[in-house]
Amino acid sequence: MATFIVRSPATGEQVGEHPVHGADDIAHAVVRGREAAAVWANLGWSGRRVRLLGWKRSLAGRMDELARTVAAETGKPVHDARAEVLLALVHLDWAARHARGVLRVRRVPSGMLSVHQRALLGYRPLGVVGVIGPWNYPVYTPMGSIGYALAAGNAVVFKPSELTPATGVFLASSFDEAVPDCAGLLQTVTGPGSTGQALAEADVDKVAFTGSPGTARKVAEVCARSLTPLLAECGGKDAVIVGADADLEAAADAVVWGAMANAGQTCAGVERVYAVESVHERLCALIVERARSLSAGETYGPMTLASQLGVVERHMKEALAAGARAPLGGPESVRGPYVHPVVLVDVPEDSPAMTEETFGPVVAVNRVRDLDEAVRRTNASAYALGAAVFTGSRRAGLDVADRLNSGSVSVGSVLGFAAVPALPFGGTGESGYGRIHGAEGLRAFAVPRSVTVKRFAPYADLTSFATAREKTARAVELGRRLHARF
Repeated sequence: MATFIVRSPATGEQVGEHPVHGADDIAHAVVRGREAAAVWANLGWSGRRVRLLGWKRSLAGRMDELARTVAAETGKPVHDARAEVLLALVHLDWAARHARGVLRVRRVPSGMLSVHQRALLGYRPLGVVGVIGPWNYPVYTPMGSIGYALAAGNAVVFKPSELTPATGVFLASSFDEAVPDCAGLLQTVTGPGSTGQALAEADVDKVAFTGSPGTARKVAEVCARSLTPLLAECGGKDAVIVGADADLEAAADAVVWGAMANAGQTCAGVERVYAVESVHERLCALIVERARSLSAGETYGPMTLASQLGVVERHMKEALAAGARAPLGGPESVRGPYVHPVVLVDVPEDSPAMTEETFGPVVAVNRVRDLDEAVRRTNASAYALGAAVFTGSRRAGLDVADRLNSGSVSVGSVLGFAAVPALPFGGTGESGYGRIHGAEGLRAFAVPRSVTVKRFAPYADLTSFATAREKTARAVELGRRLHARF
């Protein structure tokens, strides 16, 4: 079998070698997954919960080992990788503990027309879910699909990024060790884009994809051929809105962390800031002061995907050529494999630095007349993933949040929603469609099933030719009068 080599983005040293799995390997994994899913289903809600929590405890006990694997493949500092693993554990824990409450069979109102029927709503697993994960958060992000899909009763075939395959292998092997009676329920296949395509073309019941909008379109095209449903999380161009009465120290601190953490390689990271004119200059000074203290290679890691260096450099050069200023950094900040902190000011709204995902430690801070203009500019983006608002009062912040198109909004912080497992996460437009996390994330990996149970014979059975026409007419007329009145 062909193999591929993985190298550290920080040093270039080889950190692993993995097989290139093809269509036959994936077909075998899907069959094995279906067999394991049958065993998983027989365990019931409590059995699945106990085993998922057991896996969670095992991962928690091996956090350092997993974090070192993540750090080796992505280049991020181990302390960042540990925090990422913790977030994944939080979500796995929530999914395991809440799956029954969200997906169990429950009675729903039947309505007057069907009062003789008991109406039940439940959810059944999809079967086998194919998960295609990213490289920037190779544990936390795919766990939003893996953990919730497993909790909903499915098997999972996971294809991690070709930059972080060992992390994916670790997750599957740790599950087998923690849950030996369901071996094969979570499997990892490794390889380049062709492996991901083969997974999308396989006999899976849903695909959960995280990556660029361009790749998502290709995956969607493949899934469309077999009408395989797709959940797509495709990144963002998230904005922070800062009002005239905001706590500028807090806003600046949040902006710098949101823009620079993980070297800016965060789908819901901060890339744009809209500050009201009266505080723009002061906010820029505070952002520059804080960003200047960061050290690429220590505070955050390298650009994990080498080609992203060119994207970051192009965005900066085009912004500056169009009239923007750089009070901190500039094209010279790109010194591969690292990009040192960059702050841009007054960037034209049609510049790629404002319209395309930069995915680097670069933040653009533009001035606006008022919060209304800030909302309009934020919503003008093709992306609609996350946003943040800083104002003098929570009520004002919530009013602004309510007017934003973003799928998630934090008031008084950035990325606050990422650590709340009960909240769904996802966007619209170029940010994709569908939701992970929360109750919606569990339902995303289940199929609703409606059941009615006849309780007694109705006055007029509208589903029988034996019912006298006069009786049917009286029943219909009674219903009409009620709906005409109320």
